[in-house]
Amino acid sequence: MKRKLDKILGSFLVALLVLMVFAVLWQVFSRYIANNPSSWTEEVSRYLFIWIGILGAAYASGQQTHLAIDILPPKLNPPNRIKLRIFINVLIILFSLTVMVIGGGNLVYVNYELGQFSAALNIPLSFVYLIVPISGMLVTYYKVNEIMHPKTYLV
Repeated sequence: MKRKLDKILGSFLVALLVLMVFAVLWQVFSRYIANNPSSWTEEVSRYLFIWIGILGAAYASGQQTHLAIDILPPKLNPPNRIKLRIFINVLIILFSLTVMVIGGGNLVYVNYELGQFSAALNIPLSFVYLIVPISGMLVTYYKVNEIMHPKTYLV
């Protein structure tokens, strides 16, 4: 299941990056060559950048390639290293559930209730912010999966 999710998420991130590159290229073309700047490309590229950053963090967390300070774990024996990684993963799960899922869900709800729309695209901002709780759920899934398979800590 994790490998399939990794493949889908990685492909989705690549597709978002391709869309963002095309939006930026169109903005440059329309501004400097056509002398008629496009009004929607800046907003699209900004929202795609937000989605790539937040989803990319969840993907990096699932690949265990996220930024980490690795001073203590090499000095521990394998059983204590596993306990430390489980403790760290529990803290990450608590953070992602409280800040990203609950807090991000509240952000989506408030923007939905207020009926806020983006200026150029006229899409609901709640849709843009929906990526925060989705990424929080992905981080939680990945970290629970790591806790269930502690042998990956010894690599």
